Amino acid sequence: MKFAIYGRQFNSSVLPFVQQMFDSLATYHIQPCVYEHYNGFLSGKINFPGKIHVFSNHQDLLAQEVDVMISLGGDGTLLDTVSLIRDSQIPVIGINFGRLGFLASINKDEIASAIENLVNKAYTLDNRALLAVESDLQLFGDENFALNDVTIHKRDTSAMMIIHTYLNGDFLNSYWADGLIFATPTGSTAYSLSCGGPIIFPQSNNFVVTPISPHNLNVRPIILSDTNIISFEIESRGSKYLLSCDSRTTILNSTTRITVKKSNFEINLIRLKGEDYLSTLRRKLLWGIDTRNY
Repeated sequence: MKFAIYGRQFNSSVLPFVQQMFDSLATYHIQPCVYEHYNGFLSGKINFPGKIHVFSNHQDLLAQEVDVMISLGGDGTLLDTVSLIRDSQIPVIGINFGRLGFLASINKDEIASAIENLVNKAYTLDNRALLAVESDLQLFGDENFALNDVTIHKRDTSAMMIIHTYLNGDFLNSYWADGLIFATPTGSTAYSLSCGGPIIFPQSNNFVVTPISPHNLNVRPIILSDTNIISFEIESRGSKYLLSCDSRTTILNSTTRITVKKSNFEINLIRLKGEDYLSTLRRKLLWGIDTRNY
């Protein structure tokens, strides 16, 4: 078996956990394939038990023929791996070195058992839908997809935007707001949730459109079938605005027209034995933390 390892720079407090992961892989004679920049950061800090391979992009990853991608960090780190995995169907699992960890759901104290379960294939795959952004400008190149959300936001402290929104070409609404979030079920527990959006279960075949600080109090998030195509036109006092595709952000002119729809591929998240979406919700959102339940 061959496991790909992706991560970002971190403080020295998590070094023992990173070392434990490589030691656990060596125990099962698994060849690690480490992201090039991460390998450079780890050099001199980690004792690699054996030979490692290195990859730097999507094509390198495919050439290595890896079985599993391991993300070391928080949810943002795991989102980065989507650009590397793309439509390859390589399953990904996140070991949480961050805070909340909805996507990176494995605690850093559970590394040894997680590696054992991966080796024994004691896991299921959780298929997650993505969004795709399209425009005449070929935004984000061949990385025009998002696992969490696509977000339109005003660029600075200027007045709110007016986002004219169309559903399959038909006028839906003009949102007077600081921005608009178009979120997948995966992203429904992220930025959209903090802006008052609902939680949407995976595999529900829906997306949610959530306004950011809307001026009209009767404007609320709406849930749409993921077969719909959403397009936008921006009206604003400022000539530019921000468009984010997960962690990738670009500045656009207000004249740019954008289309958002379901991507033509999905991402496979690994769920270890005994782990499911409901348990993650309860644990991360502290549901049930009430003295009346005990």
